[in-house]
Amino acid sequence: MSTITPLPHERSGAPLHAMVTGSDSGIGRAVAVALAGGGVDVGITYHEDADGAEETAKKVRELGARATVHRLDLTDLPTAASVVDEVADELGGLDVLVNCSGTGSSQAVMDMDFDTWRHVLSVDLDGAFLCSQRAARHMIDAGRGGRIINITSVHEHAPRVGAAPYCAAKAGLGMLTKVLALELAEHAITVNSVAPGEISTPMTGQEDVDPRDQPRPGVPLGRPGHAQEVAAVVAFLTTPAAGYVTGASYVVDGGMLLMGPQASPLLPDDSWRSAG
Repeated sequence: MSTITPLPHERSGAPLHAMVTGSDSGIGRAVAVALAGGGVDVGITYHEDADGAEETAKKVRELGARATVHRLDLTDLPTAASVVDEVADELGGLDVLVNCSGTGSSQAVMDMDFDTWRHVLSVDLDGAFLCSQRAARHMIDAGRGGRIINITSVHEHAPRVGAAPYCAAKAGLGMLTKVLALELAEHAITVNSVAPGEISTPMTGQEDVDPRDQPRPGVPLGRPGHAQEVAAVVAFLTTPAAGYVTGASYVVDGGMLLMGPQASPLLPDDSWRSAG
């Protein structure tokens, strides 16, 4: 029986080093904790919630991994991307980058000003581009391969009224993922995206909510997702088992995207046209 030859950094036995942007709460925190559970040291970033970032760091350290905390303001670009270098220097390298920072809007295109459009694009797309570029340089220089994982959304694949910049950014990040997968493959760096549906997090107004208690008849699995369910897919993509996976988008949505043609005939009125 043939065996899978591990990547160089997987043969070394040394701990991996990861950076997870936006890991002060929600999906980012769950990802940081999941990676730490696998023995990965984690660089944690936050924008405003320093206490939340420290709480994530505490959970990482309780699992026996190292944690470092840095503020990352993705509206201050390209300067802010230097935080990637700081994290790599403090941890002693960078093997994994998870771009999880994100923001959105709820406004129709015809009511939106340019500053709102640019703000969402800057955080959700420009920031991921610059952080990926910086992280890839560290991975290439180290010569051990690596993993870049972009947290997109079901709106990487499908639109939503009132979310033009968010949808554009996530679709753009999905395509950037594919281009990076092509360009970085020669360095044994895989690049994939994970596209969540509705997840019970602060971003959806469901902090500390059990998703099993939130009925969603329009979702085949009947509920929102848990941040840990997204984190499990991200963690898989950092393992040797996913060493031949690149340029893919893993949808974690309980079947939401499958319901487009099925749900459309069931809409009772035109209320879906509202951006609210």
